[in-house]
Amino acid sequence: MTSDPHPVTGLDDVVHQRVRLGILTIAHEARRVEFGFLRTQLALTAGNLSQHLGVLESAGLVEVEKGYEGKRGRTWIILTAAGNTALAEEIGRLKQLIARFEPPEDR
Repeated sequence: MTSDPHPVTGLDDVVHQRVRLGILTIAHEARRVEFGFLRTQLALTAGNLSQHLGVLESAGLVEVEKGYEGKRGRTWIILTAAGNTALAEEIGRLKQLIARFEPPEDR
């Protein structure tokens, strides 16, 4: 046992929420992801996805870009540098939790 704080204390409530973690990881993989793709991949309603994007955008973790593809309106989500950093930190904390859970022979 150490006197260091438990890794769970460093989890970010904005990032850690299941849907928002999914949005950030997909945006990280894609660099620029279309709203409809996110909605389908995460099995969300448009309204629910919009609410989560609002939280992430307010925190500066994503940018929401609106435009047109042909005559159809589109919304794209882009991971910001701060979003990339927050996601990397969250993944690091999750890895620390996994390391505490797995027996030494599984590592």
